[in-house]
Amino acid sequence: MTGETIATDYFILTIGLLFIIGVITTKFSSRIGVPVLILYIALGMIVGSDGFNLIYFNNYSLTQLIGMVALVIILFEGGLQTKWKNIRPVIGPSISLATLGVVITTVVVAVAAKFILNVTWLEGFLFGAIVGSTDAAAVFAVLKGQNIKQRIGSTLEAESGSNDPMAMILTISFIELITNEQSSYFMLIGSFVWQMVAGIIIGLLLGFVAVYSINKINLDSSGLYPVFGLAFAFLTFSLTDIVQGSGLLAVYVLAVYIGNAEISYRHSIFRFNEGIAWIAQILMFTILGLLVFPSDLFTLDIIWKGLVISLILILLARPIAVFISTFKLGYTVKEKAFLSWAGLKGAVPIVLATFPMVAELEHGRLFFNVVFFVVLISALIQGSTISILAEKLGLSGRTRTEPMHSLELISIGKANAEMIEFEVQDQAALVEKQLVDIDFPKDTLISALIRNDELVTPTGDTTIQKGDILFILVSKKNKKQVKQLLEQ
Repeated sequence: MTGETIATDYFILTIGLLFIIGVITTKFSSRIGVPVLILYIALGMIVGSDGFNLIYFNNYSLTQLIGMVALVIILFEGGLQTKWKNIRPVIGPSISLATLGVVITTVVVAVAAKFILNVTWLEGFLFGAIVGSTDAAAVFAVLKGQNIKQRIGSTLEAESGSNDPMAMILTISFIELITNEQSSYFMLIGSFVWQMVAGIIIGLLLGFVAVYSINKINLDSSGLYPVFGLAFAFLTFSLTDIVQGSGLLAVYVLAVYIGNAEISYRHSIFRFNEGIAWIAQILMFTILGLLVFPSDLFTLDIIWKGLVISLILILLARPIAVFISTFKLGYTVKEKAFLSWAGLKGAVPIVLATFPMVAELEHGRLFFNVVFFVVLISALIQGSTISILAEKLGLSGRTRTEPMHSLELISIGKANAEMIEFEVQDQAALVEKQLVDIDFPKDTLISALIRNDELVTPTGDTTIQKGDILFILVSKKNKKQVKQLLEQ
């Protein structure tokens, strides 16, 4: 009994240390220019059996489960932060990249894999499908806080949030074709159409239900609203998966719907999911690091095969896919070149690489090791040079910074008032107006104003300036009217 208690204590201690180290590494990531996912993977490899031998882990089925749960959380948080007005103009190109682009990438990589890995054509296409998509977790992590022009950044976010279904469909379908002689190629088309349609419809429907529920229900604690919102993400994924739709696409659609709707406790919901998404990234990438054995990965055979395939993927497959998928869609050559370089690989290819292992395919271990190496190369080379390339190509926009402030409304969840956070844009009608001259409805109070990261106590003669962040206490019945006034 004592031995079991000690083992539990050491396990909890290890988890605590991993999270602390994982959080601290985020500070070093931006300073040294290495994507944070690489640091998390390295952390897992260091504490694994080939490192300090603190944790032995080789459960591929459990990795799939943890990976999918983490991806749901990461996609949900990314969707919440996505502004519909930004991605609406690039929906067409994003869908083209997420579908046609993945197929083209799969085909080009499949030809290379067939001869480099010495596998069958079907196995080559399986490998191509595994690395065919741009990874949402990697893209969201790398683009966060970067000053990439809005149109390009929105294209990448929308593509990465919606292209996982295609990669997953192709991966599962090729495994089925390899293991089941009765399977048909026609199932690829039908399966894809159904997964996409089901994912979009269920995501929208449950998004409507989630927004209505969050706004109408009165919970005893405001801290339950973020949990309530996240619960809809898991519900959406599972229900869509049950009907064989794309659960990941449904979660992203759900999150975009919620994030662009008027919801109660918006600030709390966003901040909570941002924190939980970081935890999911730390956990997922660390476990992926634990799963790989460096002694197997860093062999001459894996290194040269992985390096050649990585170069073909980065310099040939992705550019061909981007230039064809965005043909006559209004992108310049420089923009297409940047989109080609920014096709990051991350957690999804590694999670998909566990599928052949679970299916006990002959080359499952080879595929996993090579895919892992490809992801490392992509993250190190592409991820660390995105902002530099954007600047060289003239695609850098206004530097995006997160204001260093925090203001929360303490509530038991039954109050008839809410706190609205509003950032004054350049073209807003409020600019250069004094608060006393703004016709706010009754029971509305400007509680605080943040200007240049400093708190300003508002008075009637305070003049609104562009970039100001207003915290407005308003009764629920007047919330819509205040929103309309602010957005004029």
